Order: sequence, then structure tokens, then C-alpha cells
Amino acid sequence: MTVPFQVNDPRAVIEADRAHVWHHLVQHKPFETVDPRIIVEGKGLRVWDITGKEHIDAVSGGVWTVNVGYGRERIADVVRDQLVKLNFFAGASGSIPGARFAEALIDKMPGMSRVYYANSGSEANEKGYKMIRQIAHKRYGGKKHKILFRERDYHGTTISALSSGGQQERNAQYGPFTPGFVEVPHCLEYRAQWDLSGEAYGERAADAIEEVILREGADTVGGIVLEPVTAGGGVIPAPEGYWQRVQEICRKYDILLMIDEVVCGVGRTGTWFGYQNYGIQPDIVTMAKGVASGYAAISCCVTTEAVFDMFKDDADDPLNYFRDISTFGGCAAGPAAALENMAIIEEEGLLENTNAMGARVIDNLHALMDKHAVIGDVRGKGLFCGAELVADRATKEPLDEKRVQAVVGECMKQGVIIGATNRSVPGYNNTLCLSPALIATPDDIDQITDAIDKALTTVMS
Repeated sequence: MTVPFQVNDPRAVIEADRAHVWHHLVQHKPFETVDPRIIVEGKGLRVWDITGKEHIDAVSGGVWTVNVGYGRERIADVVRDQLVKLNFFAGASGSIPGARFAEALIDKMPGMSRVYYANSGSEANEKGYKMIRQIAHKRYGGKKHKILFRERDYHGTTISALSSGGQQERNAQYGPFTPGFVEVPHCLEYRAQWDLSGEAYGERAADAIEEVILREGADTVGGIVLEPVTAGGGVIPAPEGYWQRVQEICRKYDILLMIDEVVCGVGRTGTWFGYQNYGIQPDIVTMAKGVASGYAAISCCVTTEAVFDMFKDDADDPLNYFRDISTFGGCAAGPAAALENMAIIEEEGLLENTNAMGARVIDNLHALMDKHAVIGDVRGKGLFCGAELVADRATKEPLDEKRVQAVVGECMKQGVIIGATNRSVPGYNNTLCLSPALIATPDDIDQITDAIDKALTTVMS
């Protein structure tokens, strides 16, 4: 394919980047001898780097964000129009796109009622934590302030978000952490902590949460935050029986259930939100990445009316309302882009496509599992899929992280960008991650898994 862009002086751009840009999640020492990767343009599922090389992007912008694909002029147009009309006003006031998107969003979330705008997933989760903490002070004298989180889950990059993160390598060197966050066990059946399977394992993993609550004291626990599918910790959907039991436990002990949909939200799992696969009703839901597919910065912390009402029941108390602000939660481009993003998903039937193409990914990975003994487990939900690599199937010994990353590198050589867990969970950074845009076609899926097939053959030979 002819490269669809022109760069007048690629070398000057590369050198400016090398000299001045501090990249995310990257060790920069190699850039002394190797050029940083610079992505210049995207269309659909394809992106082109500054050298003109074309890649198919199987991770939606590298961090599971560009749900409707690149080059959506209609989103860019509404963002431009909104910026000219009103680019920003502080969130203490409303805006037309803010009101319209909140209404459209709540329509997709039965049982939820209120939308608090912010600009990143980490910030949205901080809002949820602050709500739980303030409720503890307002209703329980500050005692019911602890927030539970799950091993392997990830909730953001701020110090308090890391305090609720179950990935030790992401947390390393950033302590001391915010007190009052308490870990509960993971629910990955492939790495089972109990000699059980299926629904029995799911219920037992949930019961482990109750054990932590009782150990800590139920009168001290105000909330629990969970990903509907554990993302960076290994693409882990919970077994049957897990979510229903979790909700029962939360209701039993008056604990707010907070679901982190930053990765799974807005179509990624084949439903509007990941929790909707499991028939549960959260109290707080956070979201970010796919809300506007990266066309504008936006995140949301969504609550039930019952949670919202806890902050307006005594208007005479000057400290009673939610005393929080997100400066760029007042940027009007975010909800404008989010409205158009949602319209595209509906008009193009992308939820249905996500389920169909997700099933194709899983089928293709299972076929590769028959061919490559290094694949120990295949799992996922919708277009969010993983393949856990092992050195030995019988013992389930994880494949060394360097070899896992070598598979990613071999795919890159073929022009296919895939992901893998890395520098997150000690000893278990061994899962390949696939999350292409919801517009993926059968040919796209086959090209991605064919590249993995060839990469596994190369790396394991």
C-alpha cells in the first residue's frame, strides 16, 4: 500500500523526539543507538510509522483505546465544531455536549444515574475512591473507609491508584502508598489457588473476598474496586459464579461495588460495558479509553442515584457536597467526541461485530494451541483476548518474559502490533494480549493470528 502521508524531514523529527520527548513505559537507554518509534498516521486498523512502514494494530493504539479505528473524520469534525463554539468551561457549570452525552450514556447503563466528568482513567478511579471515603466520613464516622482491590488488577498510575493496584512490578519504587487499600485474591482458574474448577472455583474465589472482609472487619470496609476482565494482569475473565457471589457479599456487608471499565467499557467485551455480561448492578462505574476512542480526552465516574443522593442530603452543611474538581473534565470536546463515537458503534453494529470477531480470535488461538505447545491457556471476552505462554504445559511454568517479548518483536517485524503483559506481575508476564478495534474483519483477525503463528515458530525453534 502506498504510504498516505509525507514527512518533509523524518530525521529531524526523530532527533527532536530523541532529544526531548520522555516516552511512556519505555527505558530510554536503547534510544542512544536505536531510533524511537514514531507513528505518523492511521486509517481503520492500520498505522504507518515515520519510515513509511505499514502495521496492523491489534492493540487499538497500544493501550486498548481506539475502539472505532483511526481516521474517523466525523468525530474530528464534531470536535472541531465544538472547540470553535465552546472549547472549555469549568465543570461547576454544564455544557450541551456534556448534558447530551450523560443522557445517552445513562441510557446504556440501566440502574446508573449520574456522570462525573474527568480526563483519564486514573483520575476517574480517584473520584470513585474519594466518593467512598467521603461517604465513610459522612455516614460512618470515618470508620468504613477501607477499599478492597484484587490481585493482578490495575486501576491507574497515580499514587492512590497504584495503592489499589495488584501488580507489584508497576508499584515497585513508588511507595509508601496511600493507607486503607487491602488486596483480595485473583480469580484466574488457570492459576488456581484452590483445587476446584468452573463455577465452584468462581464461588470460592469470591468467598475469599468475604474472608478478607471478615479479617479486616466489615465495619471498616466501604468499597471494593474490580475490573470486569482483568486487563494488564493477564486478560482474565472471572469464572461462572464469581460475580453473582461478589454482589451478594457487597450487599450483605453494605460495601459499595465499584467497577473499573477503563479498558472494557464502550464495547470492548461485546456489550456496552463489561459488567453487563454478568448480570450485576454496580454502585460506581469508571471508564475512559474507549469512551471517545482517543479522539479527545475524557473519562467518567458514573454512580447510582443512591450514591449521588448521599452528597445532597444536608444542604446546610458546608462540607457535605462532593468537593472535587477536574480541570479538563470541563473540556467540551470530550463528550462531543464520545457522542459521535457511541453513534458509530450503534450505526455500524460494532457490538455484534465484536462478539463475532472475538469468537474468531478465540477459535484461531485454540487452533494455534493445537500446533504450539507453548500456548498453555486461551481466554477472553469479545475483542479482548489473551494467550498465556508456558515453558511446560504439564507444570504450567510460565515462559520467560524475554521470550514472550521476542514473540511481540517478531510480530512487529511482520507489520503486526500485538501486546503482552510486561513488568507487571513477577514471574507471570507471559500473556499475549489482543484487542483490535471493534471494526476488525475476518481477514484482519486471520492476519493477526497468522503473524503470531509465525512468531511462535521463530522464537521457539
